[in-house]
Amino acid sequence: MKLNGKIAIITGGAAGIGFATAKTFLKEGASVAICDVNGEKIDKAVAELSAFGSVKGYIADISKKDQVENMVKEILAAFGRIDILVNNAGITSDAQFYKMSEEQFDRVINVNLKGTYLMTKAVVNLMIEQKYGKIVHLSSVSAFNGNFGQTNYAATKAAIMGMTRVMGKELGKYGITVNAVAPGSIMTDMYSAVPEEVKQKKLAAIPLRRYGDPAEAANLIAFLASDESSYITAQTIVIDGGFN
Repeated sequence: MKLNGKIAIITGGAAGIGFATAKTFLKEGASVAICDVNGEKIDKAVAELSAFGSVKGYIADISKKDQVENMVKEILAAFGRIDILVNNAGITSDAQFYKMSEEQFDRVINVNLKGTYLMTKAVVNLMIEQKYGKIVHLSSVSAFNGNFGQTNYAATKAAIMGMTRVMGKELGKYGITVNAVAPGSIMTDMYSAVPEEVKQKKLAAIPLRRYGDPAEAANLIAFLASDESSYITAQTIVIDGGFN
């Protein structure tokens, strides 16, 4: 098991890629802390995931510094250390730029980008002390393609790619790797909400002629979180069936 004995935090771990990643990590021997803003989703996810290993759920808004810091303290008290951080949580709030409200822009920036910053900031000193850590951010092919109506979302995902590059360079000397995964059309609940016409158009442009499964993204994240990827850092890896 490639993650045997490791302790991992996965944000947005109650659904989609985050849930699939938690399941994969548990199967690979890790103990997992998942967080979400929705308590009911957390309870349901923990109930399902418990069959695969040691998992605890936490309610937190990752855009709020105090909630992030308190959660990390609770996780550290429960598990004793933190080896892996997966910054998966993210939201969309789509509108054409000229119609996009400041509130829409700020909310997506705060969750997707600031949340990634706050979570990483909360664990990085622990990892420096350990001289070991694996950080995996979730970017998106939207950073490359500029999906219509997603000025805010694309901005966050492009920024995460930049953060990954810099963090990887800065933290390498401490035994910490930082990488990002940029998924394309992965069939999650979030993607299911995309209009059918848009989905069919995208499907026709994917060389593999199918959508990705969350488990496929989870396998890549698990690789980057394991020592099998020990010489990879500061990189963004695309998983999109050849679309980009």
